[in-house]
Amino acid sequence: MIDALSQRLLARSGALLVAFESRLDRILSYWLFVALMACSARVAAAPAGIEHTGAPSFIAYILLVIAPVGSTLLALRWFDSAGQQARPSTRVGSVGRWRTLPCEEARAHPLYGASGIMVSLLIGMLLNVPVRAAEFLAAMPPIPRAAPEWASILQTAMTVDVVLFTSLYPIAFVAALKRSSVFPQLLVAIWTLDIVMQLGIAKAVSGSTHLPPAVADALQALLMGNVKKVLISVCLWLPYLLLSTRVNVTYRQRIPV
Repeated sequence: MIDALSQRLLARSGALLVAFESRLDRILSYWLFVALMACSARVAAAPAGIEHTGAPSFIAYILLVIAPVGSTLLALRWFDSAGQQARPSTRVGSVGRWRTLPCEEARAHPLYGASGIMVSLLIGMLLNVPVRAAEFLAAMPPIPRAAPEWASILQTAMTVDVVLFTSLYPIAFVAALKRSSVFPQLLVAIWTLDIVMQLGIAKAVSGSTHLPPAVADALQALLMGNVKKVLISVCLWLPYLLLSTRVNVTYRQRIPV
């Protein structure tokens, strides 16, 4: 019974993987539509009105809409033949004892590929985009042209943060989907940069003398929430990235001995 359930889950994960690979263009189209509608609604609901909203707010929303699409399309080009590339010389970790496989033997292995539990990680990376975008839209209203300097600085910092990570997580998603050997290192680097960015902005906010206390408290809570989410992801997935036979066969071309 356990074997039957395992086979059923593996088949479902394989179907999801095929859906990701064959319908990625449709997913990007949905994102463009939903994100554009959400940003338009946010601007329309601004207390100052559309006519008084500053250009930086419009630029921030435009970047938020197009950045994930642009990074995904670029990643599809970068990792187009990733499955045929040699494994990198630098690895995330060498926990355990492993035997290196030739690329052809690794690709022929039954566990080669991004199905199974890996699909959950793929979904998590992809969900980072709408979640981060929704948090940004909720936390940062459109800034009017006559806004104080602290508001403009805060908007710039938060825009850089959301655009950067809604671009990087799709790149990691495509790297995993295309079985690129750089995927584990790339994801760990993104996690590290994400934590550093959140802590850096939080430190800058706490040291600001012009930011209203209510705004500073809300922003600190948002940034610390982002750090906690990244740390939870690290605790959940880093052991899997290090020890999973599927991950090691697919992205490192090695098996346990």
